[in-house]
Amino acid sequence: MSLHVDGLRVYYRSLRGDVKAVDGATFDIADGEIMGLAGESGCGKSTLGKSLIRMDSRMRYVSGSVELDGRELPVWDDARMNEFRFGHVSIIPQYALSALNPTRRIGSIATDLLKARDVPVDRVLPELVRRLELVGLSEDVLHRFPIELSGGMKQRVVMVLSSLLDPSLLVADEVTSALDVSTQRAVAELLVEFRDRGFVKSMIVITHDLSVLYQIADSILVMYAGKLAEKAPADAVVHASRHPYTQLLISSLPDVGVRYEEQRLSGIPGRPPSLLDPPTGCRFRTRCPFAFDKCAEEPPFEAVGPAHAAACWKTAA
Repeated sequence: MSLHVDGLRVYYRSLRGDVKAVDGATFDIADGEIMGLAGESGCGKSTLGKSLIRMDSRMRYVSGSVELDGRELPVWDDARMNEFRFGHVSIIPQYALSALNPTRRIGSIATDLLKARDVPVDRVLPELVRRLELVGLSEDVLHRFPIELSGGMKQRVVMVLSSLLDPSLLVADEVTSALDVSTQRAVAELLVEFRDRGFVKSMIVITHDLSVLYQIADSILVMYAGKLAEKAPADAVVHASRHPYTQLLISSLPDVGVRYEEQRLSGIPGRPPSLLDPPTGCRFRTRCPFAFDKCAEEPPFEAVGPAHAAACWKTAA
C-alpha cells in the first residue's frame, strides 16, 4: 500500500470549541491509484488532504496514524513533517492561482523551493524546463512574474512545482475550480499524465465536481460532516453507490441536454450538521429518507462489496 490512514482525527480550535472537521478517517490508497475525494462544502475533505502534509497551523491533531510506503508520517508535528514535505508527500493547494508569490519570478520561486529542500538547483533545472514544456509552457515562463500568466498557466506552474521532487503522494485540492471548462479538462488530463509518467506514485484529487472525478479517478471517497460515507471504484460510486448520501449526491447532478422545464434539479433537503457539536449516530440521518431507529447509533465504515466500503446501517443489513 502507498498510503494507509487509520482513525485520523483532526480538529480546528475555535472560541466556541473544537470543530471536528475530520473525525475518524480510515482508508487505503494503493500504488498508482488516483483517489477522488468528494462531498459538500465544509464536509472536511480539504482538511483531510492538508492534514496529510500538515500545511495549516490552525489544525489540531487529535488521534490516528498515517503511513506512507510503510513509514509513519509524523502528522502531529509540524517541524518533523519538514522531512517529508514535497519530497514524499506534496500538495497543489486550494486557490493555487494565488499560491505564487507575486513579487518573485517563477524561476526564483522554484529555486527557493529547491534550496529549502537542500536539492541542488543545477541538477533539477533541466527537468523543471522539461516538465514545463510537457504542460505546454516555455522556458521563458521562469523569467515572468505570476501576474504575467493566465489562470490556466499559473495552475500548470503550481502543478509542476508541487510534483518536481517526484513525491509518493500528491494531494490536488480543488485544482479545477475557477477555471473555464476547457482548461479544467486539460488540467485533469495532466494529473493523470503525471501519474502515468511516474512524477507521482499516488494521488488524492479533492473536488465537489463528481463529473471530473468520474473521468480521472480510479476510486472515489465520499465524505459527509467530517465522516467517511463511502469508498469504491469510481464506476461503482456513480452507478452502484450504496450509501444514501452518495445516491442523493449523484441524483442531484444535471443530465446533459435536459432542459430545466423538462426536469428540475432536485437537491438534498436540509443542511449538514454543525461540526462544533455534531449529533450522535449517523450524521446524515436527519436528511436521510431511509433513516430508522438504528441510525441513532454510529454505523461502522466497513466492506459492503469487493473494494467497496460504506457507513450505513441499511447497507450493512
